[in-house]
Amino acid sequence: MTTTGTYTPRPGAAPLGRMIAAQAALETKMLLRNGEQLLLTVVIPTLLLVLFSSVDIVDTGAGEAVDFLTPGILALAVMSTAFTGQAIATGFERRYGVLKRLAASPLPRWGLMTAKTASVLVTEILQIVLLTVIAFALGWEPHGNPVAVLLLLVLGTAAFSGLGLLMAGTLKAEATLAAANLVFLLLLVGGGVIVPMDKFPPGAQDVLALLPINALSDGLRDVLQHGAGMPWGDLGILAVWAVVGLAAAGRFFRWE
Repeated sequence: MTTTGTYTPRPGAAPLGRMIAAQAALETKMLLRNGEQLLLTVVIPTLLLVLFSSVDIVDTGAGEAVDFLTPGILALAVMSTAFTGQAIATGFERRYGVLKRLAASPLPRWGLMTAKTASVLVTEILQIVLLTVIAFALGWEPHGNPVAVLLLLVLGTAAFSGLGLLMAGTLKAEATLAAANLVFLLLLVGGGVIVPMDKFPPGAQDVLALLPINALSDGLRDVLQHGAGMPWGDLGILAVWAVVGLAAAGRFFRWE
């Protein structure tokens, strides 16, 4: 008669939730160990916040500069992680066949994307905590409804994540690297992050107002600086970008 031992192997896939959590933890560790990603997600936003809050370089209007800059830097942090960082990392994973191998594992493709999204959210939480602490040290005095801020950050993450995955899943890795960094720089200047929108010509303002980075920074600024209620217009713009970006990424993303 044979008995089952304590360490008898039990072949088979782990529970789906455990697989997603393990992949999300791995994605987060890889992101935090990547020097280039840390430069985009932590160093650049922090330096911009400290520099422009301490030195009178850009006219941010009435009030303290840090009150104007912090919402825009928070928006920049979301974009750097959900769009730029995710696009570059996913693009090179696709080039080197990592995504193809993961797609053949027991973890379903939607589970992999869920893990990547969870990794982005964890990174953003760390960014927001760090930037908030620095902003308070610089004299920031936020106002407004925390629920409105949370909705803006969630929709902003969804919008930028969809666009980042769309870029990573359709372009070559080198093209993704160049395009993602170029978009990051252009939106840093023209997205209402540091330079107020009223500094641009009226025609340009109408176009720039429709960009997700401007909707996110403008919405956060209305709530956190001016104590406004729910910024439905900015939330609507972000929702449209999120739906279009995620739908396009799901439709056109190539795993090989």
